[in-house]
Amino acid sequence: MSDLERPSLDAWLAEAKREEGAAGTGMYLCHNGVVRSYSRDGRPVASMDLSVDHERLDEILGTARLMEGVTTVRVWVNEGHLEVGDDIMYVMVGGDIRPNVLEALTAIVAMIKSEVVTETEIRP
Repeated sequence: MSDLERPSLDAWLAEAKREEGAAGTGMYLCHNGVVRSYSRDGRPVASMDLSVDHERLDEILGTARLMEGVTTVRVWVNEGHLEVGDDIMYVMVGGDIRPNVLEALTAIVAMIKSEVVTETEIRP
């Protein structure tokens, strides 16, 4: 998915609220991962090359929709050469209650980071 296909979080929320089963949704949480100017170890980052395993992403989405209390899941992952400040991903999870939605969002983002994307940080 390229930056050109970036969805609107507002549109995602509006669509989700019209879905069958939306009446059982008590909250939506959204995550927006962004390229930052330093790595986890504090080293400077100028940009990033990011690739996506789309097959594994589809599998994770299928699993995510089966998580306790989850009523809707949307994911967009950017791909290619990304600059500092560029969006890496959007994840939106809707569900019944806060603990279930927070747990699902945390698990989905962790799976995407560890099993779906390959990030190569480019140093200045």
